[in-house]
Amino acid sequence: MQTIPALEAKQNFGRLIDTAQREPVTIEKHGRPVAVVMSTHEYHEIEAMKLAQVKRKIRKGIDQIKKGDIVDGEKFFQELLDEKTH
Repeated sequence: MQTIPALEAKQNFGRLIDTAQREPVTIEKHGRPVAVVMSTHEYHEIEAMKLAQVKRKIRKGIDQIKKGDIVDGEKFFQELLDEKTH
């Protein structure tokens, strides 16, 4: 993954868009990563993976309910939130 300063991204926006079609590009401001630019294809693939993961977790929860293996709702959602931050 390429990394470029925000000023360069601004000055060479067309090149940034072209590069992002081939690979994600990290934009840095003051030496810190602040954004990633990627192709819409890659973005949609990531969103599809996230949706598939949520669906798997829902199916697992439904299976647990059918077995009588009930989980605390607050604990379940906290675990989901914890996973999102990791």
